[in-house]
Amino acid sequence: DLLLDELDKEPLKSSILDRDAVRRVVSLLVEAEEAVDAASPSATSVQSALRVVDSFVVPRFHYDPIKKVFYEHTGRLALHGEAGDKAALYRDRYQVLLQRLARDKYFSKPAFESVMTENESCEITSIQSLVGCTGRRWIMGVISQLEERQFYLEDLTGAVPIDLANAKITSGFFVENTVIVAEGELLSSGIFQVNTCGFPPLEDRETSLSLLMGLDFFGGGVIPTEEALRLSSLENKAVNDMFVILSDVWLDSYETMEKLGVVLDGYESVEVVPSLFVLMGNFCSRPCNLAFNSFEELRLQFGKLGEMIASRTRLKEHSRFLFIPGPDDAGPSKALPRCALPKYLIEELQKHIPNAIFVSNPCRVKFYTQEIVFFRQDLLYRMRRSCLIPPTTEETSDPFEHLVATITHQSHLCPLPLTVQPIIWNYDHCLRLYPTPDMIVLADKSEQKAFKYTGITCFNPGSFANDSTFAAYRPCTKEVELSALES
Repeated sequence: DLLLDELDKEPLKSSILDRDAVRRVVSLLVEAEEAVDAASPSATSVQSALRVVDSFVVPRFHYDPIKKVFYEHTGRLALHGEAGDKAALYRDRYQVLLQRLARDKYFSKPAFESVMTENESCEITSIQSLVGCTGRRWIMGVISQLEERQFYLEDLTGAVPIDLANAKITSGFFVENTVIVAEGELLSSGIFQVNTCGFPPLEDRETSLSLLMGLDFFGGGVIPTEEALRLSSLENKAVNDMFVILSDVWLDSYETMEKLGVVLDGYESVEVVPSLFVLMGNFCSRPCNLAFNSFEELRLQFGKLGEMIASRTRLKEHSRFLFIPGPDDAGPSKALPRCALPKYLIEELQKHIPNAIFVSNPCRVKFYTQEIVFFRQDLLYRMRRSCLIPPTTEETSDPFEHLVATITHQSHLCPLPLTVQPIIWNYDHCLRLYPTPDMIVLADKSEQKAFKYTGITCFNPGSFANDSTFAAYRPCTKEVELSALES
């Protein structure tokens, strides 16, 4: 694009480009880039390497089960959807997982009948086809409560009542709305007796990306192969880059602000300052609901935070600051995704930190080739409350590990029922985790944790206001340092 812009300025003799004109423009661009790099190499690299993607600009894709391809949605997405949009939310979630499962060697139909015996084959049977079938069958569907106290498994063809009383389960939280793969048989009463069930198997990130070449699911733009290789080598050289993540930064708490000052002073004094600070809500110790009447005060507290950051000159000049709202922060509704903090609250802060970034919750960050998802929601407590079956303790008894297993296998940040956590129907795709990102930050008021699951780094930085905990992440090595201030 730059090349074409410069060529437009050139006094060309004809409509045909000659080699000399192109060389002249290319040499000018190379000289300009070298001059900028010589002036401020670190600042330039970080500015160009970091790309923040707001949830409301993430492209939406639909799956065509006939052609077996994804196609991008064109046109405007309404915030207030119609009844069909709610059905599309569930259908799209299901089809993303079904097309992934269809490629799994255990669940795909064998090319030759002799290759696998009937016991080894786990071919998925549609629920509509269960009628009249005897023996063990594998089905995949969404757990739904179509009648009070009676759960069903529902796919695109029909629904069947299920009995999970004696089911053997895998790791994760089995809540209403999750998609499961169940093995069992249809009883004469019409109830599907589940023997074993689990979530759809995960697909390797590289496999997903190779099948989706040219499609921008993440929202950071499609990168050509040559450019991806160049960015990957730059990413490996960025050994000094570090992200500092803090959740629950209560601006109305003197104690929290004092602790934040200690953290900023600590990073101000290090040899290379962090390239990014991520400050996540809640930004107030009280919920900003209809009973909240201190917005003017909160606006001034954001201004004080701006002054605090601006007084650390090295951080102001060399670090970026990213602000993500929490579940109880000011906003139009509690539905996900939540839009960025209101302009009224942040105007005072922007006077001191003009390059501060305010984005939605969740939000996505692309650092060179690395894809990172930030999500601030008290998810663990709500998932445990909504669980239909007590989680298994065979593989792990850690609730955070169960949570990570659930969201990665579901390829969705919040697979809770819409009655528990409302989601804007037309923007459900913003919460999808397909293809799987490199890192997921699940900021929660629960205990600080980190867990690497099938190559995906997941961590909870903890509550800074309550526990004085935060986290530092090094993108070069994908290492997480769980940190805390001494009390």
